[in-house]
Amino acid sequence: MVELSSHLSHAVNERSLGGPFPAGSQVALFGMGCFWGAEKKFWDQPGVWVTAVGYAGGSSPDPTYSQVCSGKTGHGEVVLVVFNEDQVTYRDLLKVFWESHDPTQGMRQGNDIGTQYRSMIGCTTPTQLDQANQTRDLFQVELSRNGYAKITTEILFPAPRFYYAEDYHQQYLAKNPSGYCGLGGTGVSCPIGLARAN
Repeated sequence: MVELSSHLSHAVNERSLGGPFPAGSQVALFGMGCFWGAEKKFWDQPGVWVTAVGYAGGSSPDPTYSQVCSGKTGHGEVVLVVFNEDQVTYRDLLKVFWESHDPTQGMRQGNDIGTQYRSMIGCTTPTQLDQANQTRDLFQVELSRNGYAKITTEILFPAPRFYYAEDYHQQYLAKNPSGYCGLGGTGVSCPIGLARAN
């Protein structure tokens, strides 16, 4: 279960990273390589209330960046996305997720190599789980047509506990506009509109 606690405010929209969030908000977790560029992909989306970066999917409590980078904790670098389903659907966010990185690379993303860079989705509701699996299968068809291997994305339900990353990582590319971003997609479009959940 995602547990939220942070005193920080978002560097772009000045909203609290730890809530309280507007009534009806949903929470999602996405890991797609280095979390600096991944977070920016989501805070730019209409309907997203706030984003934060952190660690999830490992075994150690309260991990630090250096511990996660050692590969010994098992955590991935992830983005917490708080959104309003009336303004942006979870499927829309999944489209951003699938198209913004290469989900076939296993424990890496481009030149970033290690368990912390693996592709990951943390689902907070059964509906999110269903849609994550559906869109993965749809995208796999398109990737295969374009010569890509099998998707290695880890889809977790319930979402693992989210630990906020250190302050300087939050909205890093807003604070450092010329900062490193190794994020790169496949150029293949994810056809989320071909199958809708009932």
